[in-house]
Amino acid sequence: MTPAAAAAPSRAYRRLSVEERRTQLLGAALTLFAHRAPDEVSLDEVASVAGVSRPLVYRYFPGGRQQLYEAALRSAAEELKLCFAEPAMGPPTERVTRVLDRYLAFVDEHDAGFSALLRGGSVAETSRTSTIVDEVRRSAAEQILLHLGHDENSEPAPRLRMMVRTWIAAVEAASLIWLDEGKRPHPEELRDWLVDHFIGLLAVTAATDVRTAEAVAALLPLETAAGPAGRLADRLAPLVGVAGHLLPSGEA
Repeated sequence: MTPAAAAAPSRAYRRLSVEERRTQLLGAALTLFAHRAPDEVSLDEVASVAGVSRPLVYRYFPGGRQQLYEAALRSAAEELKLCFAEPAMGPPTERVTRVLDRYLAFVDEHDAGFSALLRGGSVAETSRTSTIVDEVRRSAAEQILLHLGHDENSEPAPRLRMMVRTWIAAVEAASLIWLDEGKRPHPEELRDWLVDHFIGLLAVTAATDVRTAEAVAALLPLETAAGPAGRLADRLAPLVGVAGHLLPSGEA
């Protein structure tokens, strides 16, 4: 048997189902959108990466590049939502750390495409794409609120919800800046800084909102000295003495 004959079975054609073909085309599109702005990607390139003809791409996405981009964005959005899914076990700040590890890995993998997904492009950005991105933000906020002791049957304090959504926006902005800065600092350093940011915002909100303070009081016993909250407290302890003169007389 010749080498060519031996290799023949592996090249045997298999007709893909509609869903399999659609998944294949979305995968090809995401591969390109991961490194280029949406309006820089042509359908010919998508067809080439998928190993199919341009007419076949149009058969599945008759709306052309815009429809394909929106479908790819939806696929990426669903993947990004999964980054925030974390079992409600263990210290909350350690859960947030694991969430950020997955989120930053997604940003790193999709690189320029991540910027395109959030910033949009002259061709790609529409009310539909903006809605898809906003759904990710809201889903991320709901997941974080779960780790702060709230579920779909309980309504979080308005200040706490605002704080979480503010932090999500800060994470998003920091990710874009991180890409602009050549992915510096190291992802772990950025992650730790964002966790500290989360703890700081939570503490400040608790200082002025009773319901947030109650949520923090319930979560603190779950934290450990070796975890993010404990390490931050240890770093901040020396500042307490320095700031003693700011406290009312007799409270220093």
